[in-house]
Order: sequence, then C-alpha cells, then structure tokens
Amino acid sequence: MTFSPVSPLRESGKLFALALDVVRVLPRRPVQWREFIQQAWFIASVTILPTALVSIPFGAVVALQFGNLADQLGAQSFTGGASVLAVLREASPLVTALLIAGAGGSAICADLGARKIREEIDAMEVLGIDPVHRLVVPRVLAAMLVSVLLNGLVSVVGVAGGYFFNVVVQHGTPGAYLASFTALAQLPDLYAAEIKALIFGAIAAIVASYKGLNASGGPKGVGEAVNHCVVITFLLLFFTNFVMTAVYFQIVPPKGS
Repeated sequence: MTFSPVSPLRESGKLFALALDVVRVLPRRPVQWREFIQQAWFIASVTILPTALVSIPFGAVVALQFGNLADQLGAQSFTGGASVLAVLREASPLVTALLIAGAGGSAICADLGARKIREEIDAMEVLGIDPVHRLVVPRVLAAMLVSVLLNGLVSVVGVAGGYFFNVVVQHGTPGAYLASFTALAQLPDLYAAEIKALIFGAIAAIVASYKGLNASGGPKGVGEAVNHCVVITFLLLFFTNFVMTAVYFQIVPPKGS
C-alpha cells in the first residue's frame, strides 16, 4: 500500500466537513431525544467511575509537586492556590476529555463502524435517512453534556484530593490552603474549564463518528478505526487545549494583576 502525501489533507478535509455537517443539521427537526438520552446515559455509565478514580491521584500528585516546590521556594502559603488552579484550569478538562475519548469515543466508533460494515448506514441513506442527523448529532450532544458534567466532578474530586494530601500528608495548614485558593482563583477559570470540556467532548465525538462511518475491511477494520480514533482525538485535544489556554490568558488577566 503506497502512502500519498495528500491523504492526510484529504482526511482532515473530510473530518472538517463532517463537523460542518453536524453544525448544519443541528437545528433540524425532529430532535432525536431518545437516542440522545440513551447515548448520554451510556457514555456517563462507562466514564463516571474511571474519571472519579483517576482524578483522585491526579489531584494528589499535583498537590504533592506544588507542595514540594513551594517548600523549596519558601512560598508555602500559595500551595493551595497553585495546585487548585492547576487542577481547575488544565487537569480537569484534560482528564475528562481523555476518558471521554478513550471510553465513550471508542464505543461510539465501534458502534458506528459495526453499522457501517453491516451496511446499515448505506441502507439508511437509500431510505432517505441522514445518518449525520439520526446517529451523529445525538452522540455529539451527549458527549458534550457528559463532558461538562464530568468536568465538574473532576474539579471537585481533584481539589478535595489535593486538599487532603496537602493537609494530611504534607502537614499544611487548612486555612492557608483555602485562603490562597480564594486569593488566586476567579470565576472565569471555572467558565473556561467548562468551555474546554464542552469543546473537547464535541471533538472526541466527531472524530469517533468520522472514523466509525468510514470504517471498512470487516471487524479488523473496525478495530483499526477505533485505534486511529483514540490517537487522533488525543492529538487534537492537546493542540486545542494549547490554543484555548493561550487565548484565555490574553482575554482574562490573572487575578491581582
């Protein structure tokens, strides 16, 4: 199999075209409420427990690293604020997005890929049913909703885990931890994290849907599509996170500056 230098550009264009199709058919009626609720419940059921379990050690590691760094610099009073901001701004949206992509996105890709190789997608098109409106849009909306809700869960669990390890393990002061958090954090930090989670959920679902709808080669092709879906989603998430973080710091100045 020869590699064409234009094939990545062609695939990127098709992925972007699918994203535009999702936006185009989003207001179309009837709304697939049943499919949306089923997909939201399924994605939540496969991601909520792993997300909570991952966020605890993640918050603890951040608290331990910032605690040791603050001890070296003599800035113990800012340990809580720095660790909580790290969890709130970066860790919670990324943890949420990675689990949405790894668990929910792979399931979406496998489901649509199985429908594709069974020629169910082609049958829907022959019957005049738009697969994007009927199958993709409910999954994208469900992933966006679950991402926003899981981001709040990760934020709470991560902050609580960081507080516990800083106060209990590193013998920090609870009052100083909370005071530094309120001194450095601001409400736009939470808004930005929720917007990140919303966009990350949409990216994960669109990439998974694209790879699933273009799967070929039987069950082996579906497995390869799932692997490609997870890798591509991770790359897009990290790039999008960098761009959104840079834009956020340009729009919202740090508190106290």
